[in-house]
Amino acid sequence: MVIVDAQQNIAFNAQQLGLDYTRWAWHQRRDASGADGPPPVVSLRDNMLGRVAIVFGSLQVLSESTPGLQAWQRHTYRTAADARQLALWQMDTYRRLADDHDKVRLILTRDDLDDVLETWRDDESIDKRLHGIVVKMKGAEPVSEPRQLEDWLEYGVRIVAPAWHQTRYAGSARSDGGLTLLGYELLEVMAGFQLLLDVSALSEQATAEALERYEGAIIASHSNPRFFCQSSRCLPDALIRRLAERDGVMGIMVYNRFLRNDWHPADRKRQVNLAHWVDAVDYVCQLTGSVAHVGLDSDIDGGYPYRALPSEIDTSCDLWLLRRSLLERGFSEKESAAILGGNMLRKLKECLPDG
Repeated sequence: MVIVDAQQNIAFNAQQLGLDYTRWAWHQRRDASGADGPPPVVSLRDNMLGRVAIVFGSLQVLSESTPGLQAWQRHTYRTAADARQLALWQMDTYRRLADDHDKVRLILTRDDLDDVLETWRDDESIDKRLHGIVVKMKGAEPVSEPRQLEDWLEYGVRIVAPAWHQTRYAGSARSDGGLTLLGYELLEVMAGFQLLLDVSALSEQATAEALERYEGAIIASHSNPRFFCQSSRCLPDALIRRLAERDGVMGIMVYNRFLRNDWHPADRKRQVNLAHWVDAVDYVCQLTGSVAHVGLDSDIDGGYPYRALPSEIDTSCDLWLLRRSLLERGFSEKESAAILGGNMLRKLKECLPDG
């Protein structure tokens, strides 16, 4: 069994916080003691030790007008050209990780994916294993026009979420409106390249329109059920069912606010635990009648204070504890493997080219 985490913000945090993915999270946390910004919780070594074989590494850029910008979020854009440059900076972070470290592989094709997974056989020692990164564009602001998406495909992007905040392409969960005409064109170009569509953070209208229009593979990478949190960032039951009808997969975050309706930022860390994460997983399984449409998108390094993560989670190494929590709830080994990795792998294989 391996874990596929459908969102970690590796390059964004390198850009904004100067974090080094190749160093243990604890070492970086010690060095950053007293510094502004969220604590380091992710690293290559923590992921490998926690059997996180593959991550979807985000490209994310922030407008200078983004509501609620934090002091540590220093690099922002004003124009589409600025957004493109910031995203290229992050893309270079992923490419250099793969070039400079023999344990890291950018996953561009099915062969790349197979090569990584082959090293995670039970009879393979940990020093022989590879760590795969699939690059996901979280918000399409860096794409100046839909046709320019081909350039990002060449750079290595394999997953696109049209909006995080509102963009020229779609309304977001933090705004209103559906897909724009440019957004429909973006979906057409994406389908032509068989890119994986991520509907996370779209408005309800835009999500419904994308599920109706897009012909390719779809995920909602970090979109917890609204039953547990009345946030527009979480999916209502009707859209969860519709996603399942499209054979999509939604990732459940290990973010306390989305796991308990009554959680408050001032609450202590221990008031949410991994059983609450399993509650959200089980809810999706019951709603859709299957374990095939739910997975993990931890967003563990999403800029939260330490107390906003469940009590058992200290670094990404601890994501392996999700397996035990699923088994204790009564999920079988096979079902747990599907939830923690197999379902996201299924969608990934649908969009990756051969070779």
